[in-house]
Amino acid sequence: MSGSTKTMGVLTITALVVVTGYTVALGSNGWLWFGWIVLGLVTLGLMTSKST
Repeated sequence: MSGSTKTMGVLTITALVVVTGYTVALGSNGWLWFGWIVLGLVTLGLMTSKST
């Protein structure tokens, strides 16, 4: 795994923690979850393209 892929993975996990904290503290926000899903899919795509 390259450095950029690891960075995206860490960013995705950090974003998940932040979005979850926001949801617990202030209530759910669909746009935040949508953004996290898009970030996760981009990270997953990056991981799959680097592994081939």
